Amino acid sequence: MSEAHINIAEIKARWNDVLDELMAHDRVLWLAFFDARLVSYTDGVLLLDFVDATKFNGDHDFKSARKPEQIALLQQAIHKVLGFTPTISEV
Repeated sequence: MSEAHINIAEIKARWNDVLDELMAHDRVLWLAFFDARLVSYTDGVLLLDFVDATKFNGDHDFKSARKPEQIALLQQAIHKVLGFTPTISEV
């Protein structure tokens, strides 16, 4: 898939494959991203929203796990599955 032609619908269609790639590497990392909503993909930036994580009592958003090294592993999984490396941003 060419990054120039990729759109959010194509990323969403393969997101479970990306998550599977993360889980194969590290289950905790998978937990950090499994509830992300894919908001948009514009100018090389994939925008994620974790709003659903706040619907439960207590802290379930795993924000503390989303450190630069975990973001880098997500980018690697996206590259392996989709063939491009986006910048990751959160709402």
